[in-house]
Amino acid sequence: MSTIQSSQPQPSKTLREVSGLDSTPARLSESILIMIDFQNTYRSGVMALDGAEEAVAAGARLLARARAAGTPVVHIVNDAGEGTPYDIRTPLGAISDEVAPVDGEAVVVKQFPNAFHLTDLEKTLTDLGAAAGSGKDLVLAGFITHICVSHTAQGAFHLGYRPTVVAEATATRALAAPDGTVLPSATLQTAALTTITDVFGMVVPTVDALPA
Repeated sequence: MSTIQSSQPQPSKTLREVSGLDSTPARLSESILIMIDFQNTYRSGVMALDGAEEAVAAGARLLARARAAGTPVVHIVNDAGEGTPYDIRTPLGAISDEVAPVDGEAVVVKQFPNAFHLTDLEKTLTDLGAAAGSGKDLVLAGFITHICVSHTAQGAFHLGYRPTVVAEATATRALAAPDGTVLPSATLQTAALTTITDVFGMVVPTVDALPA
């Protein structure tokens, strides 16, 4: 009897698997939550993202879970200065009300995609008992998936943390590919999250899928 071969390509082993790294997602109660660039910048205007509203709603649910669990929260905000969509002194550049910091939650200002680069984030985490190299679990959510979320996950990995990204609390946008075709936002979203899971960290699809 002949065997029908599936045309579906078989996935390669991830670099995490090849390297023997643990791919167990973080437990929220044992982690630090990092909320990345949940700014109004991404909800309207030139930088509006596909699925931004849904991601903000998911981020609000994630934040509520973290606060209820007593999980430390760090908010990241991108400040590109006056006259830009990232001016944090304006309503457009401010963190969205649904996920705004409360008293006692740290806010770290950045100017680069990697929230660890030239910021106080590493010191802030150290002050929370999570020094670099500690293997501490970090839960990441926010904008933009393929830029600041991805680069911050990589930065966390390089410093010896274990980042887990909550996919539904992230979003991106369609972009022109180098060959001139349009890369849909859903494709770019999947590619960015897949890059993370290949080596830099873990991804869970929804807030509810994140272990307590």
